[in-house]
Amino acid sequence: MAFIEIRELSKSYWLHGKRIDVLRGLSLDIERGELVSLVGASGSGKSTFLHVLGTLDAPVAGTMRVDGVDVLELPDADLSRFRNRTVGFVFQSHYLLPEFTALENVAMPALVQRAERSAAMRTARGLLDRVGLGARVDHRPGELSGGEAQRVALARALVLEPLLLLADEPTGNLDPVTGEGIHQVLREVNRDLGITAVVVTHNEALARSMPRRLRLAGGKVEPA
Repeated sequence: MAFIEIRELSKSYWLHGKRIDVLRGLSLDIERGELVSLVGASGSGKSTFLHVLGTLDAPVAGTMRVDGVDVLELPDADLSRFRNRTVGFVFQSHYLLPEFTALENVAMPALVQRAERSAAMRTARGLLDRVGLGARVDHRPGELSGGEAQRVALARALVLEPLLLLADEPTGNLDPVTGEGIHQVLREVNRDLGITAVVVTHNEALARSMPRRLRLAGGKVEPA
């Protein structure tokens, strides 16, 4: 059994009275510990797929099992717990809280889950060390570069030790050199922590640096 099993997933929107079919019977298996890049034309549905995979949005049809759990059949409360415990998200914008330090931002999800504060801070500090920001733990977002802020966001996504990491254009606002640094950290996290990761990127060269490459076209995925 694959870690992620998706079968005949479909997602549509209504816009000005017209139905827009974004995902059209998409089927996909992802093994535990895989690092997968997803590319596709603008508007092809990459972000929509990632949001469905992360259970932030619901499909109109299909099935999806993650780590043996049929997530689309979970009641709302159970689905929320599954999302919080299993999935970590990194978006194009870092969404850091400006009034808190890098350390506090990383620890925040654990503190919200009522983790013991000293343990949460210790974990957050270790993750900031891992992403190369051990010397910046007391800096606030306004004192960080774009690349540094995105590394903080990545560390924050890992603080609850998710099994699945979803990154939606995490380097979209960064220059190529800084973006490659973020992708390198993603590869290291995947290798060292064994976290399954799906990374949406518009950068074909960076996508090719990942072990498995997929392309979303016509509402379905194919090897890239």
